[in-house]
Amino acid sequence: MKIDGTSYRTIWPAEDGWRVVIIDQTRLPHGFETVVLETEDQAAHAIRSMQVRGAPLIGATGAYGLALALRADPSDAALAGAYDRLLATRPTAVNLRWALDDVRGRVAALKPAERVAAAYRRAAEICDDDVATCRAIGEHGLAVFREIWEKKGRPDRLNVLTHCNAGWLATVDWGTALAPIYMAHDGGVPVHVWVDETRPRNQGASITAFELGGHGVPHTVIADNVGGHLMQHGLVDLCIVGTDRTTATGDVCNKIGTYLKALAAHDNGVPFYVALPYTTIDWTLTDGIRQIEIEQRDARELTHITGRTADGRIETVGILPEGSAAANWAFDVTPARYVTGLITERGVCPASREGLAGLYPDRAA
Repeated sequence: MKIDGTSYRTIWPAEDGWRVVIIDQTRLPHGFETVVLETEDQAAHAIRSMQVRGAPLIGATGAYGLALALRADPSDAALAGAYDRLLATRPTAVNLRWALDDVRGRVAALKPAERVAAAYRRAAEICDDDVATCRAIGEHGLAVFREIWEKKGRPDRLNVLTHCNAGWLATVDWGTALAPIYMAHDGGVPVHVWVDETRPRNQGASITAFELGGHGVPHTVIADNVGGHLMQHGLVDLCIVGTDRTTATGDVCNKIGTYLKALAAHDNGVPFYVALPYTTIDWTLTDGIRQIEIEQRDARELTHITGRTADGRIETVGILPEGSAAANWAFDVTPARYVTGLITERGVCPASREGLAGLYPDRAA
């Protein structure tokens, strides 16, 4: 995707071939800055602090984090330690574990002297695969968008509601839930996006709106609690979100507030789609509510907010009364029964064990 006419991925090797460059997403939308990662610790900090966020991008960063760790020390002990430290940075997104398992599995049997090059090579392959996967998700999602648009008689505006950010800044490029939106816009479908602000970190207001604006997609930022009202009045044609972990039975774990949108969509007969790559499916889980660990993040994300002042300064201010306690659950689980369909790189399927197994007979447990 492009920023000010320049094409970017969210993570890429530096010119020296070993350091890794990321877009610092904590600076968006008021500033565009990149950060160079030179150590495993810096990669772990980038994941933990949400300089990088979004399940596929977290996985890619974890893969490069292992490569950086092995460059410093290619021993078995260093590999095991780096794996554990990186895995602990974000417990909910399964892509991180997948990527770390993948890289570790490919280098563990190699001689220490061979591990660094192999790890860097595999990290780059993971990034390229994510780009191709997200492009395919976009193409399958575009077919869904076109079908809904046609059934509605090709209205002047196809209203899509999304929650959090599942665009190219959450992946290596293209995105998951936003990929069909970009393709619909480019393909002549007059798409308009209702962008949930997505408290407490405001990834919708700050990042999704930043992306859509940069691509020229019409959009309107709304408070998180407006979606149900819009659905009641026929102003939402479909919802589409991403997911950080999907069970083998089709339950989806996504940014906190997704479940409430799914309930409102169900009550109002609005299609509710989830876009995801194969790396986000956790085939070991069957009950998302009982089995998925829900990350609780620093309460400061809820108690404070950052923005630009009238004179251009970036300031962080507190918004709660002094002494009030705050709790910050980062994700919730939407049961499969509220999901109209899962849009993957292999096609669209029901949110069920049978649906996923039909698309992934080679992966289903």
